[in-house]
Amino acid sequence: MNAESGFEIKPVYGSGDVAPDVDTRLGEPGAYPYTRGVYPTMYTQRPWTMRQYAGFGTAAESNARYHQLLAAGTMGLSVAFDLPTQMGYDSDDPIAHGEVGKVGVAIDSIDDMRQLFDGIPLDKVSTSMTINAPGSVLLLLYQLVAEEQGVPGSALTGTIQNDILKEYIARGTYIFPPKPSLRLVADTFAYCRAEIPRWNTISISGYHMAEAGATPAQEIAFTLANGIEYVRAAIAAGLAVDDFAPRLSFFFVARTTLLEEIAKFRAARRMWARIMRDEFGAKNPKSLMLRFHTQTAGVQLTAQQPEVNLVRVAVQALGAVAGGTQSLHTNAYDEAIALPTQKSARLALRTQQVLAYESGLVDTVDPFAGSYVIEAMTDEVEAAATALIERVFSFGSSVEAIEQGFQKQEIETSAYRISQQIDSGERVVVGVNRFGIDEEEKYEPLRVDPAIEADQAARLAKLRADRDSPAVEAALEDMRRAAAGTENVLPPMRAALRLRATVGEVCHTLRDVWGVYHPVEHF
Repeated sequence: MNAESGFEIKPVYGSGDVAPDVDTRLGEPGAYPYTRGVYPTMYTQRPWTMRQYAGFGTAAESNARYHQLLAAGTMGLSVAFDLPTQMGYDSDDPIAHGEVGKVGVAIDSIDDMRQLFDGIPLDKVSTSMTINAPGSVLLLLYQLVAEEQGVPGSALTGTIQNDILKEYIARGTYIFPPKPSLRLVADTFAYCRAEIPRWNTISISGYHMAEAGATPAQEIAFTLANGIEYVRAAIAAGLAVDDFAPRLSFFFVARTTLLEEIAKFRAARRMWARIMRDEFGAKNPKSLMLRFHTQTAGVQLTAQQPEVNLVRVAVQALGAVAGGTQSLHTNAYDEAIALPTQKSARLALRTQQVLAYESGLVDTVDPFAGSYVIEAMTDEVEAAATALIERVFSFGSSVEAIEQGFQKQEIETSAYRISQQIDSGERVVVGVNRFGIDEEEKYEPLRVDPAIEADQAARLAKLRADRDSPAVEAALEDMRRAAAGTENVLPPMRAALRLRATVGEVCHTLRDVWGVYHPVEHF
């Protein structure tokens, strides 16, 4: 039997399958090379941050769900935005028709952001926002709302995904070409260092590549290669590596292949520590730490017998925790059908709480350390991922490899292979190609009211009628000049948003200066 990453899984492992110096290479938890975890105590003093990814319909509806999740014991919020927001369009833009509020919450302006976090103390809640191309725009709206609450930027904690390179590889919600996109990422690093110093300025993501079909080795290889590209861009913009690297974070998937996933997380930590120390000369230990958020594998959830997904999610979450994640989102069992209901979202959170408070996993650090199979698999995943990173940089850079379609083609090949294995029955998916039932139970999914689109358009019309339009135009022109030059675009962007410029207006201004990205098809 082969692992997803391609190496052979042996029936029995012994001392001959691990390197003779495995004990000295492992190190201790919280010490280089961080194979055993980034903190010396890990979960023994406090568990990982339990986040639940939520957002749908209007800001008011999502706000109500956030209050429910916080009451149920969620430690941090994770915001899902709708597709128009992710692409930098307002809800009343013709291109947004039919998508408003569907896969996340619609945020058009500071008015919506204010409503989204109404009654939620932003100095006490850590917030993660899954937003990329317009990540800086949504972060500034969040900061402005916090300031209205009397919370300074220095007190804010959370993460914006802000990982544009993986959008070109696997997800597609890009706006601008790679070079200005990297410039915007670097501007965000610099802005947050001065204004929001505790904020994680990027979540370099392998999750979406995995969802598109990447193997565990491909997931960490292409993610770390993108990480190298971001570090290079920031250094080229004049930032010192130890000034921004401690705020880098990562985002990975947790699949049901439990042992390979634990090995993947351990290999990724070891690789990143070595890259930051040896390639970039980082001196601050925090610059060497690969801190990451994990989400269970949405792509492995099935519409058939959806309750079985509760078991899948529990196994996936176990792998993430045993692998040393810093925060975790567990998918709801019904997400293969529709947006999760309040009950299914609560059950997903309860899965984490059982692991934290009933399983004993938090009582000791890195419980799988020294296992023959785990140590051998960690070496195998690391070797496969290292070879892939070398192939990426044989093109010159991660961006040049993306422009040649390398990562996308590799992932599509892996996805096709896995699909063939499922179709043939070689890879079992319970309830799909084995252990099916004759008749599925009826399920009533949560549905988004299509009237939301008209409601958002009405809110936008009122906003544009009430605001000081000449002041907004002048602020957008200041931002346009910054984008055309070399100064940081975030301060003038913040001024425009404070005056109630919309997300779409800000992004259209940048489109006018930087253009839009059109992918080249490679066959």
